[in-house]
Amino acid sequence: MTQDPQLRASDEDRDRVAAVLSEALATGRLTSVEHADRLDVAYNAKTVGELVPLTHDLPDVTASAAPVAIERQVISSTFSKIVRKGRWVASRHLKLRAGFGALVIDLSDAVLPGREITIETSANFSKVIVRVPADARVIDEGGSVFGKRNVSTAGGSGDGPLIRLTGSSAFSKVIVTRGLDDWNLR
Repeated sequence: MTQDPQLRASDEDRDRVAAVLSEALATGRLTSVEHADRLDVAYNAKTVGELVPLTHDLPDVTASAAPVAIERQVISSTFSKIVRKGRWVASRHLKLRAGFGALVIDLSDAVLPGREITIETSANFSKVIVRVPADARVIDEGGSVFGKRNVSTAGGSGDGPLIRLTGSSAFSKVIVTRGLDDWNLR
C-alpha cells in the first residue's frame, strides 16, 4: 500500500488487508486470536496509515490468490439451542434459521466486516436473540405472524455499525437488544 497514510481508508482498502490476514491465517502465519485482533483493527481503521502495520510482517497476496471474504453465513438450530458469543468473525450477511429451537447470537465482541451487516431471520416455533454492540444503529425491516418481535432500535451512534434486520418469524420470538439487562433473556 503506497498511498498517503493520512488518506481515509476505503472499504476496498480494508477488504484487501482482510484478504492478506485471511491468507496468513490459512497458511499458519497467524493464530486465530491474532487474526481476529488484526481483522478487528482493519475493519475499524479510519486511515490508510492504520492499515499498514497490520500486514507489515506478512507476505502480500496477489489479487488472484486472495481468498474471497465470507459474505454469507448461515447459523441453524433445529430442535436445539445454539449460542454464539465472544470473539468470532461475522459475515456481512448472517442468516439465522431456527425451527423448534433457539439461537442466541452475541455481536458485541464479534469482528464485524464492514459498516453494514444484514441479519436475516427465519424462525418457526423458536426464539432468536441477537445482542448488538452498544454503538450499533438498528433498522428493523422484518415481520412476524403469531409471535413477538422486540427490536431495540433506540441508541447507537454515528460511528457504530448499521445492523439491518430482515426476514420473518411465525409462532416465535425475535429479540434484538444492546443492554446487559435484557441479555439474561437466554
